Amino acid sequence: MKSGIPVALGLILGAAGCVDGGAPAPPPEISVFEGAVDLEIGEVEGEDPYLFTRIGSVVEDDRGRVIVADYQTHEVRVFDPDGRFAFRFGGQGEGPGELTSPCCMTFGPDGLLWVRENVRYSAFRLDDGAEYARSLRSMNASFNLIAPVTFDAEGRLVDLGMAAGDTRFTRFHLGPGMAVDTVPMATEEEQATGFSPVDIRVGDQAATFFLYQPFGPLWIHGHGSGGWWATAVSSAYAVTLHHPDGSTSLIQAPLQGPELSPDERQGAQARIDQERERFDLREHPFGIPDRKPVLAELFFDRGGRLWVEKTGVDGQDMREADVYREGTLVARYRWPRRVSHPVGSPWVTESTLYGTTRDSLDVWRAARVRFTRIP
Repeated sequence: MKSGIPVALGLILGAAGCVDGGAPAPPPEISVFEGAVDLEIGEVEGEDPYLFTRIGSVVEDDRGRVIVADYQTHEVRVFDPDGRFAFRFGGQGEGPGELTSPCCMTFGPDGLLWVRENVRYSAFRLDDGAEYARSLRSMNASFNLIAPVTFDAEGRLVDLGMAAGDTRFTRFHLGPGMAVDTVPMATEEEQATGFSPVDIRVGDQAATFFLYQPFGPLWIHGHGSGGWWATAVSSAYAVTLHHPDGSTSLIQAPLQGPELSPDERQGAQARIDQERERFDLREHPFGIPDRKPVLAELFFDRGGRLWVEKTGVDGQDMREADVYREGTLVARYRWPRRVSHPVGSPWVTESTLYGTTRDSLDVWRAARVRFTRIP
């Protein structure tokens, strides 16, 4: 997503030259890491703990256990480092220790596992089981929003969503006594990048739908521990890094997105045609771009480093991210494209990434990627 004009500019320029979205070779001092899947948890059929409906989040505790939130069964399951089931907790409900649509998780500075639900956050103390500790009501008006769970420099929970009567994404910093510090993340215009409203009638009712440009730019954002966060418009490699003290800096590189393949262009045209027919449009608000956006995602690892994931060429087997520490490029990571990190809330360290895989039968699995440095 995006933000306003940066206060302090610290340009990090990548090596010049790039063809069709390919990244320039990193400088010799930049470490390059490549990842491979070393664990997948999930089955087509078998014992119930290994059957997932929709995985919302995957994290690891300090004992190396793999913790998986299942969105539709409203529970969290804990597995040992080798993928053997240990225990589960939660279950649908609004009572203490119960969960409703758990989407995202993290360990807070208090050592508790914090779980984002549809309208609140619940915290648990993990040992050989899970002990409910406390809950905080969400302050945003975005019901069932999937967004990362983070804490600011003062240890306050950061609640992401929209304020009542406002369409802008906002950071709500929840302090003692539910005192709230509200930080709008960008202007309404910036956040609306890449989509257009369409007003139609459904029977006697007026309704508004939002159409997105196929392979068009989007406002993207990522949130880290200690009050760091980042925003960008995906069409340009220009990331605004927000510092805990409220200042900003700019991370920038001379890259552009890859050209659309014939299959991608054909799919984009089919989508435009379907939307024109569905909404009875004389003209679709968007055309098909020549190139895809250069940026795919922004997220932070457990060490506070910003990962800038780039858009890949159609058919490419690996994902790739440039990794920055406080605005300085320090590493480049690659991992299998079939591993998707949960939206907005990947769990990543210098050596490990947790995500999900889905097969042709739409079977969900929790996946662990181990990284090794390329000599």
